[in-house]
Amino acid sequence: MNTSDRLIESTRALLWERGYVGTSPKAIQQRAGAGQGSMYHHFTGKPDLALAAIRRTAEEMRAKAEEQFAGPGTALERVSAYLLRERDVLKGCPIGGLAQDPDVVADPALRRPVEETFDWLRGRLAEVLAEGRERGELSASLDPAGTASAVVAVLQGGYVLARAAGSAEPYDRAVKGVLGLLAAQATL
Repeated sequence: MNTSDRLIESTRALLWERGYVGTSPKAIQQRAGAGQGSMYHHFTGKPDLALAAIRRTAEEMRAKAEEQFAGPGTALERVSAYLLRERDVLKGCPIGGLAQDPDVVADPALRRPVEETFDWLRGRLAEVLAEGRERGELSASLDPAGTASAVVAVLQGGYVLARAAGSAEPYDRAVKGVLGLLAAQATL
């Protein structure tokens, strides 16, 4: 891994662990094994590096989600695969956590990839659900966009509940609950 990639990966990890304010240039450099000169050779400063890290996290999140959404099976099976995939629930969502970070939300450039990722996720889920409705797998009365927004809200809320409880159990219950609601819309 080159220095630029090490800096980005270190920033990604620190943003997830500590948030924007808690991610100091010194901590990034120490974790990356890079000096200050190297950091400023590749990036204009902490905001530029944080933006690169957030973009990479967003790209990775989208790619992982797309594996399930584009996979085989019915719409419900693909959404279930997405919701049930392995996650580090107690660490929270690396993008959802940024949406709760006041410094990220206050900066339009840092907030943009977070917002775009959630827009993409809701849109992609809506596409999968609409496909299931069109193929007769899901009820014709299902609202794909509204349901996709609800699924994302349950997922993000599940992370919050799990972190508050110090246990993955509330997350697991939330996912099981939303899957039960989706299964009630299945026609096959």
